[in-house]
Amino acid sequence: MENTYNEKESSRMKVELVESEVQGFLLMRQQRRRLLPIAALVGLCAGIVAILFRGALSGMDVLRNSLLEKAHEQPLWGWIFPVIFSAVGATLSLILTRRYAPETKGSGIPHLEAVLQRLQELEWTRVLPVKFLGGIAAIGSGLALGREGPTVQMGGAVGDAVSKALKVSPRERLTLIAAGAGAGLAAAFNAPLSGLVFVLEEVQRDFQPIVFGAAFLAAAVADVIARIGADPFPVFAMIKYPTPPLAALPAFAILGILAGLFGIAFNRSLIFSLDFYGGLKNKTLAMAVTGAAIGLTGWFSSTAIGSGHSLTEMVLSGKMALTVIPLWFVIRFLLTISSYGTGAPGGIFAPLLVLGALIGLGVGEITQLIIPSAVPVPAVFAVVGMAAYFTAIVRAPLTGVVLIIEMTGNYEQMLPLLISCFFAYAVAEYLKDLPIYEALFERDLLQAGDPQKFTKPVVMDFTVQEGSPFDGKIVHALGLPSGCILVRCSRGKREWVPKANTRLEANTRITAVIETDALEGIALLRKGCKSSRQEPIE
Repeated sequence: MENTYNEKESSRMKVELVESEVQGFLLMRQQRRRLLPIAALVGLCAGIVAILFRGALSGMDVLRNSLLEKAHEQPLWGWIFPVIFSAVGATLSLILTRRYAPETKGSGIPHLEAVLQRLQELEWTRVLPVKFLGGIAAIGSGLALGREGPTVQMGGAVGDAVSKALKVSPRERLTLIAAGAGAGLAAAFNAPLSGLVFVLEEVQRDFQPIVFGAAFLAAAVADVIARIGADPFPVFAMIKYPTPPLAALPAFAILGILAGLFGIAFNRSLIFSLDFYGGLKNKTLAMAVTGAAIGLTGWFSSTAIGSGHSLTEMVLSGKMALTVIPLWFVIRFLLTISSYGTGAPGGIFAPLLVLGALIGLGVGEITQLIIPSAVPVPAVFAVVGMAAYFTAIVRAPLTGVVLIIEMTGNYEQMLPLLISCFFAYAVAEYLKDLPIYEALFERDLLQAGDPQKFTKPVVMDFTVQEGSPFDGKIVHALGLPSGCILVRCSRGKREWVPKANTRLEANTRITAVIETDALEGIALLRKGCKSSRQEPIE
């Protein structure tokens, strides 16, 4: 009798499990049908914003270059005009940002990541106009910043605007914000796959089908809009270089190692610059002086300032002597970290691509001198150097590879790209350098760590990685502070509520609710879930 009862109970449970799986599948399909058209709308709006932003910045570039041409007609005192122009523009951008939307400082990507982790709020009515106008003033004045970071944050703000207008659920809102961010990157670089991969690898770090579908559709629509309204071709106009011979592969490995070392130097210098400018009492004066210095630099070379697009094209074409590469690298390095350190709204994507191209061309030229037969075209190294340097700094190798392929159209460089990016990633990880957006995220979190600034508990998701401190531990032994509670665990399609004796295993996704007086639990959870061998996926 008892065995018969157990068999019936087991059959009933199996039927209920199957019914639950079917209902979950139908619910997910219904959610996808409802959300994907909205994601397409987000991509459409993000593409339009990106076109307007790109057009405004192009107009500012024309205005700045015209001013420089006119100024050179007065060789003795004409330098005053670019100095005043850059100082005023940079100062206006800082005042606008600090007064109306401090979260729009810098690229804005760490702010988006904090929003997606429910650590901060996103008010699109404030972020969108301030980032747009502040970015035009900062980048247009000549600061060594890129338009891509601002476009990503504005894309996220567009996702927030659409989600609030259509009154979607809180979880769907976060998905649309992430999709908008990917759409912004796709529209900025004419790189839809890069926008999708960036969302999955860096911004959202979530490979759920609904996130993938929304990000993919938004990025594709935004890219189409950007190509219709701006330029249908890859960002960099260059010839397609042939595939390098196998004998050149060790040189690409060396390039990756150098990119990793210089990437660490960039990350640490950027944080130092932020701390330096943040410690100054009169930040407005500091911004005016920095803008004036950049304007004076533009007086001597208009190519040296701004996002560096024309300089990158010059490097990618190989039209630069080996002897001047170190000088250009130092100038652009200092301009970039000082521009970003001021807190002006602008990104580091384009500036770091310039630096990576310079490193690559330098390695290519030297290798050609040593082994001419292995390097017929040194400029190939410039293409690969951009991806390797991006990987070392952002620690998103897949995004780096896809981005450079889409931007240059050089699909033949896949193997060199993979080799250089691998070594760049390995060096940065081995030396335990934090990825730049993670470092900026934690810096912002520490600065906002005052419990008074948080009005409600924080909800965050983490993934327990294999070999991490929490792998194999029971919840009671994690040492979480009072007010930091695990409320949900999931692995694949299975979900459960953890108890004190629940043992955490690798690849388990955990959701924590953290009170405002237990924010130290965030750092503990991030450290405990992260393996020393790989980057966290949260």
